[in-house]
Parts: sequence; structure tokens; C-alpha cells
Amino acid sequence: MKKLLFQFDTDPHPSVFDSVVAYDGGADHVIGHGGLTPENVGAMIEGAIFTRAPKDKKNTAIFVGGSNMAAGQALLVSIQSRFFANFRVSVMLDSNGSNTTAAAAVAKLAASRAIAGKKAVVLAGTGPVGQRAAILLAMEGASEVIVTSRQLAQAEKACADMKARFGIELTPAAAADLEARAKIIEGANIVFSTGAAGIELLKEEHWRDNPSLELIADANTTPPLGIGGIDLMDRGTIRHGKIVWGALGFGNLKLALQRACIARLFEQNDLILDAEEIFKTAKEMA
Repeated sequence: MKKLLFQFDTDPHPSVFDSVVAYDGGADHVIGHGGLTPENVGAMIEGAIFTRAPKDKKNTAIFVGGSNMAAGQALLVSIQSRFFANFRVSVMLDSNGSNTTAAAAVAKLAASRAIAGKKAVVLAGTGPVGQRAAILLAMEGASEVIVTSRQLAQAEKACADMKARFGIELTPAAAADLEARAKIIEGANIVFSTGAAGIELLKEEHWRDNPSLELIADANTTPPLGIGGIDLMDRGTIRHGKIVWGALGFGNLKLALQRACIARLFEQNDLILDAEEIFKTAKEMA
């Protein structure tokens, strides 16, 4: 029986990246639908859960993607609300690649040095990857996780959204310029940059001589990188006494993780792969 993956995207057009990785993850056919919302997804869910016998339902799965994590989360909730008894299929949420990217990066950081009891700062952390990275750092036992934004209101909203979803307290902070960001990482042990492509959030001199800093990661792949003085290919590289991970340094794990999670969808028909489950898999793989 063919393994069918339905790619439910909240953007108008399903992601080509996610389609390719889905095939590499073992799907026989990937069927993409764009512009999906909690209001219009109902008939598609019925088609997915009513068409195959109980023993064969594991061969149908759903991948929720798109650029907007909040929209993806709402779509996942709507999908789950339509499941009942054994009329369900496995679902993975990875809007904007945020769960797999954040999970891969934090798993690599955790494999490099213990996170528990450490203070972490997620720079420009109000986007999908930043929010999920902040939550995963907190789940790993960080004593405090600060989420920064140019505007305090944006940081506060992101932290409130994550508390509503995960029940975990994060600390919002405003850091509108280089000097403010340099100030906010004083006393921090971990810094993860998750800003927009091509925007430098810290220069090398802002972190080089920071005595408390142990771990650095940067999710940016477009020059200039988010953190000056590191390299895109850094894989646990020691720079100025800090352990540094560049975006391509943990990028191989991100791709392998996404493929592995897609493969898991076809093992049973009742999996929900969101941040928590994806992170467990990432730590096993890291």
C-alpha cells in the first residue's frame, strides 16, 4: 500500500523544500494543498481518516507547514479536533521549519555542554525558530531564557504565546541595536541568534571577551551572519573559548531530523509530532 503524505500548507503554495524532504523521508506520494485554515480543512481530514481500514491508516499521514507558526498551530488543533476513536492519522507540525531547526540546534548545543542551570538569550527570538528554540532551551533546564526583539511588545507577545502553548515562562526584553544586544548578553551562558536573513545582531567584539558565555549558535545562512566572527560551517568549533555552531553546522541534523520524523509518521496512525516529540528525536540523533 502506498504511503501518502498530505502536505497541508497555510501559505498559498506548498513549500517545495518540504515536498522534497517528504519524499526523501519515505513518502511514496506527496499531495500538497495551500491556503488551508481551520475552517476549510474539514473535508480533507474526513478524506484522510475514512478511506482506509484501521490496519492501513498508518499509510496516510499529514504534514502541516507554511511560514506562519501561529497559523500552523491553529491548523493542527483543528485537525486533531476532527479525530475520534481510531479514525485518525499521524500528523507533524513544522511551520517554517521551526520545530526541526530549533530542535536540531538546541540538541547540538545540549550535546556540546549541559544547558541545565544556565542563562540563555535568544536574539531576535520572536519568529517561529526563535520561539521554539527558547522553549526547548527552557525544557532542557535553562535557569532563564530571555527572548529579545526590537520592540518590547513583540517580545512580550511571543513569550505569552509560548506560555499559553507550553506553560513555560520566558523573559521578554527589548534590544533594538547592537549595543543593547551586547548589554543583554552580559552574564549569559548561551546565545542563540534567530534573526532575519542578512542582519548582523552582534559583532565579534560584543561576545569575544564575555567571560560567562559558553555556547553560541546562529541560524542565519545569509551573509552577514547574525553573529559576527563565527562561520556558517562551525560545528562545535572553539572560538575565543566558546563552543560555536553555525547554521550549516547543525543543518545536516535538521534535514536528517525532518526526514526521520516523516518516516515515523508511517509507523502508526496516532502520532502527533510537535516541538516536544521532534526534540526527543533530535536528542537521540545528536
